[in-house]
Amino acid sequence: MEDYLNEKEQWDWLQARVREYAPWVVAGVALAGAGLWGWKWWQARGEERLLQASAQYEQLVGAFGKNDLATVSTLADKLSSEHAGTGYAEQGQLAAAGLMVESNQLPGALERLQKVMTGTHDPQLALTVRLRIARVQLQQGKADEALATLAAVEPGAFAGRFAEVRGDALSAKGDRDGALKAYREAQAAAEPGAAGSENLLGLKINALSRS
Repeated sequence: MEDYLNEKEQWDWLQARVREYAPWVVAGVALAGAGLWGWKWWQARGEERLLQASAQYEQLVGAFGKNDLATVSTLADKLSSEHAGTGYAEQGQLAAAGLMVESNQLPGALERLQKVMTGTHDPQLALTVRLRIARVQLQQGKADEALATLAAVEPGAFAGRFAEVRGDALSAKGDRDGALKAYREAQAAAEPGAAGSENLLGLKINALSRS
């Protein structure tokens, strides 16, 4: 018996292997092609959805400029349902909440703000929205709830802003000394160039110092 296959046997063996594995090779190539096509389709679909979200948000901005709360609210909800997790959805909810505050629809505004605060992946946005929530709670006359909202997290770089709103809440409760302390903390942590904020804090401090 020969140690190696002769030429015909080698050719027969190769043909058999091709017949055996060809379907798998074809399937592999097809899957690779489908994967590439699928990725391109997914990218195109993502870009199309972002364009749709952008167009809806532009409509919302136009309605916001006209103080059209009904349209802003409808578009904000549509962005949240169709484009959840995007900046467009978050900003839409904030715009609707802002108009609701102006219209004294405070419970509805709080609901939208809390939705953004708990859903966003942007920690700085979450802190900013938390401040807005505390201010709305103060407008509702709920100083203790505002203080609890502020105390629930570490404010980090927002320490000065948190201290000012905390001062507002303490002042609303009649805690003059606590409010003064908070305002002075806010004044010490004021961001450079924030002249308007510093002037307002100065007025608050002077008012309490004279009382």
